[in-house]
Amino acid sequence: MKTEVRIDKWLWAMRVFKTRTVATDSCKKGRVTLRTPGGDVVAKPSRMIKVGDVIGVRKPPVTYSFRVKALTENRLGAKLVPEYMENITPKEQYDLLDVIRISGFIDRRKGLGRPTKREGRDLARFTGEMYAEMPDDADDPFFVDSDPYDLDFDEEDFDE
Repeated sequence: MKTEVRIDKWLWAMRVFKTRTVATDSCKKGRVTLRTPGGDVVAKPSRMIKVGDVIGVRKPPVTYSFRVKALTENRLGAKLVPEYMENITPKEQYDLLDVIRISGFIDRRKGLGRPTKREGRDLARFTGEMYAEMPDDADDPFFVDSDPYDLDFDEEDFDE
């Protein structure tokens, strides 16, 4: 059994990335780090890892953390992955995913094109709830006038 394996091969074999090319590109872009006693080090694709290493993988907006339990270069079935790695990602990282999932249509990234029909309905429902008519309550000092921003300008107001 091998004592060291390339990090890009291991990430592909553990199904963190769909292809080895994507795993290699992520390493080259600095999205994969290796935790060392001196701090996190950006891992090149050819970096060798061993059992016990902790690997950080940044897939925006989340940074996943994995502890190496065993080594392999061959792609495994999904059921065998827990025998080879332990997911030690903090709960706060998963909370980021929940926030993005909830805010979905609000944080639409630039360049994604027009909103889908469903996103448009959700946005209309959201803005409709925000701008629903305020009750005209005479007892409430904040709503004494139905139109507090009634700006009435005459032409003589602008003459100097």
